Amino acid sequence: MSTRAASAADAPEAGNQWLAAHVERLLDNHLRLTGRALYAGPEAGAALARAVFEADFALLSHGTGEDPLFNYANRTALALFELDWAALIATPSRASAERGNQQARERFMREVRERGYAEGYRGVRISASGRRFVIEDATVWNVVDADGTYHGQAAAFPRWHDL
Repeated sequence: MSTRAASAADAPEAGNQWLAAHVERLLDNHLRLTGRALYAGPEAGAALARAVFEADFALLSHGTGEDPLFNYANRTALALFELDWAALIATPSRASAERGNQQARERFMREVRERGYAEGYRGVRISASGRRFVIEDATVWNVVDADGTYHGQAAAFPRWHDL
């Protein structure tokens, strides 16, 4: 098995250890901010990252920048938003909300940046094909590394339904 370093262009798979370092950062930040584990399985390292990629909840993250692009989604989120990996990493996270809902989304995301995280979020989202759905009980949190460097934000939600 290859252990080459993964780049943002690489979809999670065995050859890049399912992007374990990124997934670990997402999970660690969630636990530190909320006091709860997002995924409580016994796995570690690449096995944990694969389990999270295959999980039945949606998990996404975006990087930094003026119009941040998605940089991770598990299989559930990819299917829900009807994106493949190449399309995902080329998509600004704001595009997950319809134009009319983007201001409310941005106000919420600004609050998360300032407070560190927020829970219980509910909002309308849109897939690549235009299918509208509601996400329920979402948690959104800031993602930082051990040195405190800001890397973006992540979101997870266990429930959704089509409109």
